[in-house]
Amino acid sequence: MEKYCFGVDVGGTTVKIGLFQDDLQMVSKWEIPTRTEENGRNIIPDIADSIKQEMKDKDLKPENVLGIGIGIPGPVLEESVVNNCVNLGWGVVNVKKELSSKLFYLPVKAGNDANVAALGEAVAGAGEGRRDVVMLTLGTGLGGGVIIEGKIHAGAHGAAGEFGHMPMFDKAVDYCGCGKRGCTEQIAGAKGMISYTRHLIAGGESRSGLSFLREFTARDIFDFAKDGDELANTVVNEMVETLGKTLSILGVAFDPEVFIIGGGMSRAGEWLLEKIRASYAEKAFHAVKNIDIIGATLGNDAGMTGAAALIIRG
Repeated sequence: MEKYCFGVDVGGTTVKIGLFQDDLQMVSKWEIPTRTEENGRNIIPDIADSIKQEMKDKDLKPENVLGIGIGIPGPVLEESVVNNCVNLGWGVVNVKKELSSKLFYLPVKAGNDANVAALGEAVAGAGEGRRDVVMLTLGTGLGGGVIIEGKIHAGAHGAAGEFGHMPMFDKAVDYCGCGKRGCTEQIAGAKGMISYTRHLIAGGESRSGLSFLREFTARDIFDFAKDGDELANTVVNEMVETLGKTLSILGVAFDPEVFIIGGGMSRAGEWLLEKIRASYAEKAFHAVKNIDIIGATLGNDAGMTGAAALIIRG
């Protein structure tokens, strides 16, 4: 009898769901809206209903399904309980218990979304074949995950991998969403990067083509930097300097086989990776100086794949 599992990646706008074989090969994938109204009370029932429909369409019985893995944008304790997930409107939610009860009491394992994405890249993406992996996701903010001996290291409070809130950027002018100022994501996340760029433009420190744009994105900053724009290059240099320091600390803290850089801003590709590698090489302790820094390969499928791996890999 063939066995399958489901991998679920819950985002603030959509929920991505994948059906996987027990060798982590994806069979199908789809999305449903994330209904965050009424404190997100519909999210888990919607996921359950969608999985049931896929099981019906694929003629899968509960005995064909090994379980459901799910990545959540918040801290997760003991692969089950989410504590205060603001983006979903949740307080304390036992995801394992609630989802399992709506899906034939199949096994459910939950994890932080960035940790789960790191697991996906470690077992089936850029880090395949490596046992110890650290991943940074450069998106709106900065997240990450730590994989030790092939398993997620979530920490005692579910906060391992929250690299965006390491106080590494002392030039930050705004407060971070966490309430502190100076977090790494205030220059290495798109939102913080744009805010810092606007601050420099307002200060008139140098002329920049970005000042003529009513709105701009992190990609615009990268593109202007590539074209030699002085202010854009100042921002990019601050970003890679901060990431180099961050990685140098993570290098001696975890000594991974590889650093993986993912998230939307990683689409800048080798141009950005080369800068990060150079910054890291200047700062890293000699024993970890040669750790590979590579780009993620699974894209938007990393979260679903890692969630499925929670079930398949145990």
